[in-house]
Amino acid sequence: MVQKRRKQQGLTLVYTGDGKGKTTAAIGLTVRAVGQGFNVKILQFIKSPRRSYGEQITLEKLGVEMEQLGIGFTWTKTPEEHREALRKAWPKAKETVMSGEYDLVVLDELNNALAIDKFPIDDVLPLEEVKDLIKNKPEHVHLVITGRNAKQEIKDIADLVSVVDVEKHYYDRGIPAVKGIEL
Repeated sequence: MVQKRRKQQGLTLVYTGDGKGKTTAAIGLTVRAVGQGFNVKILQFIKSPRRSYGEQITLEKLGVEMEQLGIGFTWTKTPEEHREALRKAWPKAKETVMSGEYDLVVLDELNNALAIDKFPIDDVLPLEEVKDLIKNKPEHVHLVITGRNAKQEIKDIADLVSVVDVEKHYYDRGIPAVKGIEL
């Protein structure tokens, strides 16, 4: 017997903090949602499409669309390049959420993008528009926002805020990103 999925109120979940595991938590939630028949899309605000990511390879096999909208770490490109990437990424994110096509949308590292202070971003990624998107998204859409330094205004309107803390990290011993762990 096929169970009909009951339409539930979509939630907004925020994964933030300085510890490792925010995107990993969102990917775990994605796998759970796909298992329940949800249509899921992940948009990554900082990661570049020029690299290959293990989670993207796996999620493609599950039928999950994952798209990198960024150009990499903020210290590897010019402010103008990052502003242009964000200028293109934000309308795509709004359109994706508001389309109602997806049951779950992950805006990975959106918090990081909103926290950029090395160059102005409010004209290409306005905090007020992000808040409006959360408040006015289609009723059934679950929205996940990840990244360090979540703005208090975002945390205030979210339904769940999980802070991933770091107690110890191998980076401190000089171990760089590890394939299968970060990549």
